[in-house]
Amino acid sequence: MDLSEKRAQIDAIDDAIFELLNKRMDIVSDIGRDKIKSKSSIYKPEREKQIIERLASKESIHLNYKAIEAIYQEIFAISRNLELPEKVAYLGPLGSYTHQAAEERFGAMSEYLAMTNIHSVFKAVELKRAKYGVIPIENNTNGMVGDTIDLLANSDLKIIAEIILPIHHSFASDCEHIKDIKRIYSKDIAFGQCNKFIESHQLGEVDRVPVDSTARAAQLAKEDKNSAAICSRIAGKLYHLPIMFDNIEDSNENKTRFVIISDFSNQASGKDRTSVFANLNDFDKSGTLLELLRDFAKMGINLTKIDSRPIKTKTDFSFGFYIDFDGHKDDEHIKKLFELRKNELKWLGSYVKMEG
Repeated sequence: MDLSEKRAQIDAIDDAIFELLNKRMDIVSDIGRDKIKSKSSIYKPEREKQIIERLASKESIHLNYKAIEAIYQEIFAISRNLELPEKVAYLGPLGSYTHQAAEERFGAMSEYLAMTNIHSVFKAVELKRAKYGVIPIENNTNGMVGDTIDLLANSDLKIIAEIILPIHHSFASDCEHIKDIKRIYSKDIAFGQCNKFIESHQLGEVDRVPVDSTARAAQLAKEDKNSAAICSRIAGKLYHLPIMFDNIEDSNENKTRFVIISDFSNQASGKDRTSVFANLNDFDKSGTLLELLRDFAKMGINLTKIDSRPIKTKTDFSFGFYIDFDGHKDDEHIKKLFELRKNELKWLGSYVKMEG
């Protein structure tokens, strides 16, 4: 078979894929009308996860889990917009890592609202200017994002999904020589992730200017002579700032976990994570936290994270605890925990657990 014949075969397969996608979207549109009538949620992370895992279980030489996920996340995003076009608020500006995470889940067709801070993302969703909000919650080298935890602890919005994104930083500047750089713009957490690069290139004495996002850093560095930005490669290209060095992060395993917040809750998928905020009574009493941890153990619940946070509504150095654990709030053993600790555990959401 010659090349032209092989291309003809590919064209025929593409035509078949196109027709099948059209049929899929017809059914999606019908489902969307039903969901709107019943006022049920359009976004079903647990259903999307089931589809990807079912397809990934099939034998294939060429399509592994990541490839299937990449293809179907875009199909899902198009499907959701057919069912009901909805806006997505994210920590901006355009080109931020949060923007990248949002597009990975909601696709290129969704309408995005770039917000200046995490508080504004919550407000956009609470006031129904957006259906979903995408915000960072933790980085595997720099820990938790305090603003996200504090706002979750005081909001009625819930975590409905998580996204784990590999983070690769670039060093971008209009300067021809690195010795000409007098200021470096970036998000505070990004400075912490690139300490070895900064020290090894003798930039330790250069002024570090923290800003709201790495994309904003690229914008400012483009406008400011003798400056540079630690930002994503995408942000450097977007703001026409030349990349001097790529992959400057201290750890090759640098990842950030983002969460999607909204005003509804998910059904159990069988592979879920639940997040809570624990505001313990009698915290000054010896063993109070230990008693809570023992209750988790008694119920057979596997904790995956615990992080303390100051309770800002109090002035006596009171602390609460952000906790992640395996399972869904509707699982019987987890229901028992909430019944036992109903005045101390604020449920922040149950959602499909992603492998990081």
